[in-house]
Amino acid sequence: MALSDRAQSVAYRAGWLAIRHIPEPVARWLFNRIADYLWRRRGKAVRQLEANLRRVEPDATDAELRRLSRAAMRSYLRYWVEAFRLPTTPAERITAGMSVAGEEETALAHIKAGRGVIFALPHTGNVDLGAAWIMTRGFGQISVIAERLKPEAVFQRFLAYRVSLGMEVVPHTGGPSPFGVMAQRLRQGRLVCIVSDRDLSAGGVEVDLFGEKARIGAGPAALAVRTGAALMPVTLWFTPDGWRGRIYPEVPVPPDGTRAQQVAAMSQQLASVWQVGIAEHPQDWHMLQKVFVADLDATRLPGPEPAAASDDTAA
Repeated sequence: MALSDRAQSVAYRAGWLAIRHIPEPVARWLFNRIADYLWRRRGKAVRQLEANLRRVEPDATDAELRRLSRAAMRSYLRYWVEAFRLPTTPAERITAGMSVAGEEETALAHIKAGRGVIFALPHTGNVDLGAAWIMTRGFGQISVIAERLKPEAVFQRFLAYRVSLGMEVVPHTGGPSPFGVMAQRLRQGRLVCIVSDRDLSAGGVEVDLFGEKARIGAGPAALAVRTGAALMPVTLWFTPDGWRGRIYPEVPVPPDGTRAQQVAAMSQQLASVWQVGIAEHPQDWHMLQKVFVADLDATRLPGPEPAAASDDTAA
């Protein structure tokens, strides 16, 4: 392990152990200071965040965009402080602080009837807390795909953390095919949660997002086409003292077209729904990576073959 990797592992472990044991207001204050420091430095990740937010708020002045990116960095660091504290957060705090509108009862009815459900999400709000909330609602164990973080020690700790919350976690790489595992779970009538507003593989699909071309993971749509599971978009966001979410109506499989065309059409519908949710709460879209085609290296883009979009999406 490189020195930088060791340093990251030590820092992550220290945060993991320490933050959960200090008062929440102090932890929030500390992470806000960290967020502001990173925002002022305006490194590569913050510049990319601002480039993404510029698509959401195209008419914003430079000063308005900077204020939005600061709020977004604070939101992003809020996710981390809550992640560090979640193993010791009482279940009643989660259930009291979380409110979800939309199609929860429909999704639960599908599960009770033995039909699998796919919750497809963007990187908004607190996905882990949302998953913890779901497990209090009678959905049973949920399955997620985890992006393999670097360094490996950090990834293993984060994987163990999600498993401790009761999730089944399938690594994006270095193990069984995530698509195959998720398809099996859906055929068993279970719930799968996939964060897929960023393409992590050569199997992504191109969609229109905020008036531009973007590449997202095609796994959710491909799984719905393959297994007959209900594909339901979800968005999450923060409130000052809690969390909110919305479960949207099912995205149906088109009756006509090839499998590739069906996947492409359904992925576009997902992107269109996410666009609405992100626009309503842009500060809670934690996208510090490249997602728009104009920002990607064209020489490294895979060919435009949505048919290949079958598996690799991750939370």
